[in-house]
Amino acid sequence: MRKTVQNIKSAKNKTPLVCLTAYTAPMANIADQHCDLILVGDSLSMVLYGENSTQNANIEMMVRHGRAVIKSSKNAVIVVDMPFGSYENSPEEALKNAQTIINETGACAVKLEGGENIKDTIKLLTNSDIPVMGHIGLLPQSVNSPDGFKVQGREQDQAEQLMKDAKAVEQAGAFSFVIEAVPEPLAAVITASVSIPAIGIGASAACDGQILVTEDMLGLSVGRKPKFVKAYADLNKNIDNALSQYAKDVQERSFPAEENTYKNKNAA
Repeated sequence: MRKTVQNIKSAKNKTPLVCLTAYTAPMANIADQHCDLILVGDSLSMVLYGENSTQNANIEMMVRHGRAVIKSSKNAVIVVDMPFGSYENSPEEALKNAQTIINETGACAVKLEGGENIKDTIKLLTNSDIPVMGHIGLLPQSVNSPDGFKVQGREQDQAEQLMKDAKAVEQAGAFSFVIEAVPEPLAAVITASVSIPAIGIGASAACDGQILVTEDMLGLSVGRKPKFVKAYADLNKNIDNALSQYAKDVQERSFPAEENTYKNKNAA
């Protein structure tokens, strides 16, 4: 039976929550066997579509991939990112777009980036029975280039604002929030100061759980790797080796071999 957002919320101060992204049916099927929560992140615009920013994701894209992940999972809570431009204009527009995402995917919740600035939006969505996961710290939707991905909260005023953001998200009714690229001491203080789980990505083991982009932790991503990523495999190398062997076999006519070839019905 699929976990619920209440299961996630009640995991505060317990065994850390295991969270990963998934955008496709095969990846969702595997991640579902290990994860408490799977995020259909707008990072798919960069990981799958080669864009330079998450700002290029849209509702149609999120719905398409969200539906695939829901159909290919049965255990984890599935959260779908609300893409850039779908919730900033007004709480009412955000509600309409969130309803579209939930209704067309069957997802358990949506995720929004921001803190105090979107507290009214979170409150309207949660009051309308749409569970919300927050996201504070580094906000990828606000970054226009790879150089903009920087640690947040090192300055006193930033740290104070992040604390306010965490409290605002909690009080608005979110069941959890992602905290991204924040120094360990601050992440620990923020995590301890709220009653809902803080899911870290580049925010230390002090958080109530961890999330990574699956392609990053499998060694499938190309380009710059954030410091907080640990690669548990090197699938780029494995795939390259496999494709190299395939190309060689095709060129040498050793593939397809006898066992890969159909025969006539009456052949000996």
